[in-house]
Amino acid sequence: MQDSRKYTTIHYHQYLGIDELLALQNTRSAAVGKPAHDEMLFIIMHQVYELWFKQILHELDSVCTMFREQRVNVDNMNMVLLRLKRISEIIELMVKQIYVMETLTPLDFLDFRDYLFPASGFQSMQFRMIESTLGLREEDRLTYHGKSYKIVFSDEQQARLNEIEENGSLFELVEQWLERTPFLQFKEFDFLTAYKEAVDRMIRKEQSSIRDTPFLTEKMKAMRLKMLGDSNSYFKHVLSEEEHEKMIESGEARLSYQATIAALLINLYREKPILNIPFNLLMELANIDELLTTWRYRHAQMVMRMIGNKIGTGGSSGHDYLAKTAEKHKIFKDLHNISSLLIPRSELPDLPEDLNQSLGFYYTTH
Repeated sequence: MQDSRKYTTIHYHQYLGIDELLALQNTRSAAVGKPAHDEMLFIIMHQVYELWFKQILHELDSVCTMFREQRVNVDNMNMVLLRLKRISEIIELMVKQIYVMETLTPLDFLDFRDYLFPASGFQSMQFRMIESTLGLREEDRLTYHGKSYKIVFSDEQQARLNEIEENGSLFELVEQWLERTPFLQFKEFDFLTAYKEAVDRMIRKEQSSIRDTPFLTEKMKAMRLKMLGDSNSYFKHVLSEEEHEKMIESGEARLSYQATIAALLINLYREKPILNIPFNLLMELANIDELLTTWRYRHAQMVMRMIGNKIGTGGSSGHDYLAKTAEKHKIFKDLHNISSLLIPRSELPDLPEDLNQSLGFYYTTH
């Protein structure tokens, strides 16, 4: 049957709105009769960033919708992973674009910097939407002169940011998804109990190796045994639900205990067919977090190169503020910290055969 929908032909120029797009670069230096050649680059670079932000939000909204509707299963797990990878590639490109911006010299920047006040990248609504959608909470942000980051936005924009926070971030949605992992308790097999026993065996082996080696002095053996004892205490501390809740209260951790244990299982048994894509999904989230940190850090270094210790055009402390956000504005650090709980494959608990068979096929989480 012929499709009844009608399509009209269209020219490349019209489809992309080239005339409208190219009319958006209006240099303020030219408007006041003192045109600065490099202001055009400055404007285009930031407009390109905003276009990439729009694409990142487009991908994030899609991923969040699938998690929110509990449709992350065999049919679309690969799609979620693909879209997260696309976000990573975009951020990598954003980092590389800084090299283009750095062809602008500090003296050339001063030719038009005074015309920018009080505009600032701090006022990028889309970037704040990305941060909030990923899961950066207001209480985890650096304050802006002791006030909320939202004060630079209109009432309508603030309402949109509040709506994003209330709808549940990707962090929260992934946490809920992990908590539904069905293999932590499988018939008679208890993953956490088996894992703790494996850790104890590993620690005892290492203690025995230290005591028996002829290559260490008694003082060095005592030091190594103490370090090993500290590691054992750390494992027990982290794997205690009560202690984990204390870590959440103090801000040392954010991911729930149940979700953390599920992430640990996925990391340890990543080769199992059913857990391979979930593992890659968690790694991609950690990668996005790491890339955003890299972008913030490179941005801070670029600002230091351009204006030194001067105050930013938006009134922030410039380089110092940006450098601190690179350190503090991390969202998925719990996924990075899973690495401290990993044990060698040779020490992994043996899984019951029926569980092994189940892990050979995909499952849905709802």
